[in-house]
Amino acid sequence: MMMMMMMVVVGSGVVALILRLMSPHIRKYAAGGVCTSTARLDGKTALITGANTGIGKETALDLALRGARVILACRDVEKGEEAAAEIRTRVGGAQVEVRELDLADTYSIRAFAQKFLREVSHLHILINNGGVMMCPYMKTADGFEMHLGVNHLGHFLLTFLLLGALKRSAPSRIIVVSSLAHYFGWIRFHDLHSQGSYNSGLAYCQSKLANVLFTRELARRLTGWNVTVNSVHPGTVRSDLVRHSTLMSIMFALFSMFLKTPKEGAQTSNYCAVAEELESITGKHFSDCVPASVAPQGRCDETARKLWEVSCDLLGINWN
Repeated sequence: MMMMMMMVVVGSGVVALILRLMSPHIRKYAAGGVCTSTARLDGKTALITGANTGIGKETALDLALRGARVILACRDVEKGEEAAAEIRTRVGGAQVEVRELDLADTYSIRAFAQKFLREVSHLHILINNGGVMMCPYMKTADGFEMHLGVNHLGHFLLTFLLLGALKRSAPSRIIVVSSLAHYFGWIRFHDLHSQGSYNSGLAYCQSKLANVLFTRELARRLTGWNVTVNSVHPGTVRSDLVRHSTLMSIMFALFSMFLKTPKEGAQTSNYCAVAEELESITGKHFSDCVPASVAPQGRCDETARKLWEVSCDLLGINWN
């Protein structure tokens, strides 16, 4: 027994030593692709949802560094102001604004859009970044399952309401932050809001698949408008997005070396927002600043069209 314990201790020490020696190489690999574009955004306006923390804040910082007017759309205005103040400190003369937006409430989304359109004439970049992950079963103010309501329907409505400004500002870009998790998702049309059964992981995956399908159908409908829309997988990022899952939080803590920092996770969003070579690329999915594969269920035009129609019905809008 003693010998076995010694072997476990020695083995753990060896593994720890190897990881320590290999850590620079592991970190370099885990960091993934980097946006190398030097494009400026002077005179451009960008809107980022969920930009008070994580990859949203890092994306906002990058666009501010490029000279854009950056609007942080956040549910928690106080945290948004803290993020904006940090960006202003790091970027002299940064044009950063905070506006209240609760993606779990269509009234808030409509109020946000009305105020935005009264005060801002153009919108060149819309980054649908905000979201929730693996939360307990909850419903939005409108009765939608929280993952579907925030990650998909909230952004669907916001994009619909701001599309006129994006068209007026063409060439413009829409970036939808999805996830590799879409591979494990299915659109459960018979129980979209998980009232029959609920699994937080599967609900999250369904919403991320919805992001990919929304991107695909929106790109098709925007043909000829010079407004591109692409989805991204930011990678596995160290953030508070996993706060609702104890298991995920523990795993992230144990294997933090293998995870991206928020700055690293923001690189693909940055790339899709500014890269010159993507000016006419639309309807694609990116990861690590290169085109990425999409799950078969994410390439089904019939499912994309059906989800579009169902989403319009749920939101009470007519988006032809």
